[in-house]
This record gives sequence, C-alpha cells and structure tokens, in this order.
Amino acid sequence: MSGRLRLTPAAWAATLLAACALLPLVEPPSWLLQAALLLAVQSGVGSVARRVPLARPLTVAVQALAALVLLTLAFAREHAFVGLVPGPDAFRFFADLLDQGATDVGRYAIPAPLSEGIRLMLIGGVLVIGLLVDTLAVTFRSAAPAGLPLLALYSVAAGLSDGGADWLWFLLAAAGYLMLLLVEGRDRLSQWGRVFGGASQDSPGEPGGTRVPVRTGRRIGVLVVGIALVAPLGLPTMNGGLLDPTGSGVGPGSGGGGTISAVNPLVSLRDSLNMDEDRQVMSVRSEAENVSDLYLRIVSLDDFDGTTWKPSKRSITTVPDGAFPTPAGLGPDVEREEIGTTISTADWYGQDWLPMPYPPSGVDIRGNWRYEPVGMTLVGDHGQNTRGLTYQVRSLDVRPTAEQLADASAPPAALQRDYTELPDSLPAVVSRTARDVTEGATNAYDRAVLLQEYFTLTGGFEYDTEVDVGSDSEAIARFLRDKEGFCVHFSFAMASMARSLDIPARVAVGFAPGTPQADGTVAVGLRDAHAWPELYFEGVGWTRFEPTPTRGSVPEYTVPETPDSALPDPARPSEAEPSEPSAAPSESESCSVQQQRLDDCAREAPLATPPTGGDGPKWYVVPAWVLGALALLVLPLAPMLWRLRTRSVRLGAHGRSGAGTASPVLAVWDELTDTAWDVGVSPDESLTPRRAAARIIRLGRLDPDAAASVHRVADAVEQVLYAPRPRPTAGLTDEARRAAAGLRSGAGRGTRLRALFLPRSTVRVVWEVAARWTAVRDRVLALRPAWRRPTWRRASRQQG
Repeated sequence: MSGRLRLTPAAWAATLLAACALLPLVEPPSWLLQAALLLAVQSGVGSVARRVPLARPLTVAVQALAALVLLTLAFAREHAFVGLVPGPDAFRFFADLLDQGATDVGRYAIPAPLSEGIRLMLIGGVLVIGLLVDTLAVTFRSAAPAGLPLLALYSVAAGLSDGGADWLWFLLAAAGYLMLLLVEGRDRLSQWGRVFGGASQDSPGEPGGTRVPVRTGRRIGVLVVGIALVAPLGLPTMNGGLLDPTGSGVGPGSGGGGTISAVNPLVSLRDSLNMDEDRQVMSVRSEAENVSDLYLRIVSLDDFDGTTWKPSKRSITTVPDGAFPTPAGLGPDVEREEIGTTISTADWYGQDWLPMPYPPSGVDIRGNWRYEPVGMTLVGDHGQNTRGLTYQVRSLDVRPTAEQLADASAPPAALQRDYTELPDSLPAVVSRTARDVTEGATNAYDRAVLLQEYFTLTGGFEYDTEVDVGSDSEAIARFLRDKEGFCVHFSFAMASMARSLDIPARVAVGFAPGTPQADGTVAVGLRDAHAWPELYFEGVGWTRFEPTPTRGSVPEYTVPETPDSALPDPARPSEAEPSEPSAAPSESESCSVQQQRLDDCAREAPLATPPTGGDGPKWYVVPAWVLGALALLVLPLAPMLWRLRTRSVRLGAHGRSGAGTASPVLAVWDELTDTAWDVGVSPDESLTPRRAAARIIRLGRLDPDAAASVHRVADAVEQVLYAPRPRPTAGLTDEARRAAAGLRSGAGRGTRLRALFLPRSTVRVVWEVAARWTAVRDRVLALRPAWRRPTWRRASRQQG
C-alpha cells in the first residue's frame, strides 16, 4: 500500500507536467490551476478506493464518477441536481459547451481565448488522461504503458503549437514520465528487500565499486531525453498539421485592450452551403426603407497570403460609449442617413463576432464585447458570444454617387501599401485577366464596375456550391479558368484582381439581406451567409461591391443611370444570369411564392458556425438517458448488491445428506468470515477453524450467545474437514446470522455503513477474475508448441 501511496502523487505530477504542453495554446493559463486541483481530487478518490479496498474496475468507475461530478460542479452547477448530480440538462449543457469548444478550436489562432468550451475541453481532457495514467500506473501497477496517454497529451499540444518552446514542454513531459518509472522501480525493488547500494566509484579505498541502480537509471533517462531533444535538429522539418495555426481563428483580448488574431470563418462554408436544412439565425427589424441592401457584416479579411484571406492581427479596445468615430475615408459631401436596427439572434447561434450593418455609428448591447477600430467590428471577450442576444445598432446608410466614386483622389500612402499588397505566389493570370477586363477604363471606379460586370454578366460564370474553396496559390487561377464557384471564389477573385490594379481591397464576411416577413421584420437564415469584396475610395471609404451572380443585391452606385442598362435592378436581389445555364438555379426561377412563405428557398449558409442537427430528439436519446441514470444509480451500489447476492447464495438451501454436507458448511463458514472481514476482522487463512473462531470472537467483541454461534459453525467446519463420515448439522444458517448480528452490534456506525455499502470482502471478485485469467492464460500457453513457450529461469544467487 505504501508503494501505491508514492505512485499516486507521481502519476498526478506526471499528468500535470505533460499538460503544461497545452499552455501556449490558450490565454490566460489559469485553467491549469483548476485542472491541477480537480486532478488531485480525482487521484485522492482513487487512493481512498484502493485503501477500502475496492475491486480494480470499481476503483476506476468511482474515479470516473468523481470526475463527472467535479466537471459538473465546475461547469454545470446551475443545470445539475443540488449542483452536483448531473441530469439531462447538465449533459445537454456539456454537449453545447463541447460544440462551442470545437467551433472555437477551428476558428481561433494560437493563443486562443479561454472560452468556456475550450476550458471544458482542456480540463476534461486532462482529467481523462489523468484517469488513464492513474489506472495503469497505480491501480494496475504498470507504469510503463502509462506513457502512452502522456504521449498522446503531449502530441496534441505539439501538433497545434507554433514550435517556439516545444523542447521545454517535451522536457517537462519526459521528466514526469521518468519520475513515474523511477517511483515504480523503487517500489518494485523494495518488495524484494532493501535497495542495495554498493560502494561508490569515488569511495576511497574501494575503486571500481558497484553503482547504485537508481543513479544509473537517472543517467540513462537523461541520456535518452537528450537524444530525443537533439535528434530532431538534424531531421527535415514538416510544416502544417491537422489544425495549422496559419489562418485559423480569432482571439479576443481581455480587459480594455488586447489583440485579435487571424480567423478563417470560411472553413466550413462549402459543406454548410450544401446542407438540406435552413434554420433562422436572427430576426432583424430596421428603420431602412430598402431592406434589400441590409447586409450584416461580421468581420473583414484584409490579409492575403496567396492561399486565403484572413484578418490581420489588430488591437482591440473598449466599446465607445457614445457615437463611433467616422469611418475612415468618408468625407462630408457624401449623402448619408443614420438608421436604427434591432437584431435578435437564435439561442443556438454562438458567434464571437457581432453581426452589424456597416458602418456602425453606435451599439447598445450587454455583455463582454470589445471594439476593433480598423474594421469597426465588435468581438466577444471571455467567452461572450451572440447566443440569444437582442441588441440595437445605429449605422450609416452611405449613398455615394458614381461621380463621387469616379472623382475619388488617391488614398493615403500607408493604406494604399497595406491594402494592395499581393504575394509573389499569386499566378500571373490573375493580374493579366484584370487588365484585360478593365481595358479602356480611366479611373479606379470604372475598373471596379467592369470587374463586377465581368463576374455577374459578361464572364460566363456559374454559381456552384459543390466547388472546393481551394487551399493553394492556384485556387483563383482555377476559378478564372473553370468559371464555377460560389461567393468565396467571387469575392476572393475580385478583391485580388482589384489589388493587382492598385485599388485597395478587402473581403467582408457576414449575411446577405434576408427574407422580409409579414410583421415587418427580416428573417436571416443559415443560407443567407455571404462573402463580398469591399474597395476603398478616398472621400467615400470602404465601399461594397457584389460580384456573385444571383446572390445579394447590386449596389445602386454601380448601376449606370441610362434607361437601357442591362444591369439588374438594385432595389431587389440580383437576378442576373450568366450566358450559360447556372449550376444552381436562381431564387427568382426556382423559388415559388409558396416556398418563400415556408422559408424553403435556397440561400447560403453560415460562415462562422458549423451546421447543427435537427431540433427534435433522436430515437435513441431517451433510452440512453434512462440507461445512464440507471448506471449512475447502480454503480455506487454495486459492491452492496454483490455482497447481498453472495450472502443469499451462501445461506440458501443446504444438503441434508452426508454427501452434500461439506459444501453448504464451508459456504456458511465463508459467509461468517467475510462478515467479520467487512467489520474490520481480516481473515487469516493460516489458522485452524477453531483458532480462527476464537480470533473473530476476541477482535469482534462478541457477546456469549454470538460467540457460541461462531464456535458451533467452526465445529461443523472441523467435522466436515476431518471426520471420516461428516454428519449434517442443522441450524447453521441461523447460527451464522446470530454471529453476524453480534459482529455488527459491536461495531461503530461508520463501520456498519462501510460494511453495508463498501464491504471489504468484495475484493474476492478481483481475486476470482485474476485466478480465472491465469487459468485461461495457462491453458492457452499449453496449446502452443513447446519451442514457442516462454522459459523462465531463476536468477542465480552465486557470485563470482
């Protein structure tokens, strides 16, 4: 037992040291302290269960149950019975948190913010790994395989980190594992006797003395760890991974400042566009007269690396109390009108960026939100998201004229440099096509309009959601060649081509105008999600364009004022058709009035939140809850139920003839000794039945009547063991029950409760399983050919 007491803190420390590799992935690192505390409690529960002692499977089950209660206490107190016992609401809340955490992992760059979902994944993962390590190293006394879960924990962290200090985290994890092996090795040696320690090599007068094994083991461990650290330096580097931090995620800061880092909200767009179900994301009520131009912008992507667009890492600050600053580049001569919009989001829609009309001039919202001044966006802090929110946004309806855009002066040099930057890996066909399409244009505005017309009218492009987004530098070139894609392709291509023409450009992500309802609101669904380019014109600022055919609405300032214009009516969603039939039919042709009323028309899907399943419960949910509840009720009572069943079998019907006497008598004796064991009188197999009975009477402090019952049972056992012809003894069951009653009456209340719910004698289950396993193994080995059987040789005690 003392060895296990030493192994328990070693397993706890090894798990915690391996978990340190997760520290660079999130900010702040305070989750590790909570994980350490919960892991210590889980390890302590296992230590108590082993001291009872409980069977090994029961020990693991009790630790798992303790971990579930701890997670409930830490994350789902409001959804559990008396704050501890998880029920259906608590498990549903855990599922929502894990779903949110999975979304955050796919969205955030490193270091990600410590949202509730990510915190549950981190702490829950550490508890699971800690349970595996404790089970292998302590419960089953095999520390070597415990390195596998520790390696898994370190590998996940190393695969996601940027490699800045991977050697340090590997060193900590390796040190924890070596410490675990060292403690187990010392414990195994102690079972054979005192750890021998020959004379030191440096001892005077005794050169060449034997080194202590522990010292040798330490040096071997240091050598192995050193090789593991140095060897990768000579190997080729492999970049990327399952979740490459490049272009993945946003990270809201904390407090009044901080930064937000790169996000790729388009990661699941194609799959979302092809989903069968369209759910309402939000309900919008606006003062705008024309809701067909009511785009809800989430975030702008301004950093282009040749493969994808993502936001630059920018500083964030507190949300301004009053009116927001005037948008960059917007001059006083441009007509504008401030409008109010009230937005209510669905309870299931958890988005860290706040959808708003652009440009916002003020926001009235509750919660932890921060303001990013360059993009004029709001981002949640400390796990804040849009689930079930209702907020008001004041925004500017900017109405520039074509003349104002055409007469725009050159933008500031810094802005021109930052927003026209293109990577060298961009194929030359992109800029060449842009020059060919805009040939003859005299200003940036004319070039932008010609690019828009190229995609919506003259280029022969088709809208198709089955096309891959593309993750290499040739994606835009393939799109220009194949002329098939959806909003991601159109917006990426137009923004890249605009930059090649020295027009500052970026890509906006959000929602296109939704479907007007009879009550005056606008329903925005999953398939209304959209991406579009924004181009900068000095005096007007960032200006929306719409290159995606059959989606959104073409801005009024891009439509010529001549009556014979072939461009679509800007007052309604674009219905322009390419020269060839589209792979996806437009809403005007495929969506009937009845379908519009049923909200069954095809639109685009959300960018930042992956699709979810249906609202109704599956057929297997109710049986699963019932089985889970039964398991939670039966598992803690399993030792008591097994003991009651064993007592009933042992004290049941007995044989009445001499031939059937031995088995029932021995069963009664086993029940009596186990009852004494449950109240603290451990069995001693080396004693005769008579001396064992005297020991039970003495240690159990039995009264004369109970003592007489014990002696009568012991006499019957001696008769069946030693008499030539054993005679049946009547009333042994009653004698055993009287002796058991005397044992329980002489014990304290705590001892009686422990004997009832956690009886010590249940360890016989483990012994029986181990014995059967050994028998099966021996039979399997006996079937093997003789030359393949393992041979065991006893170590020689001779010394040369």
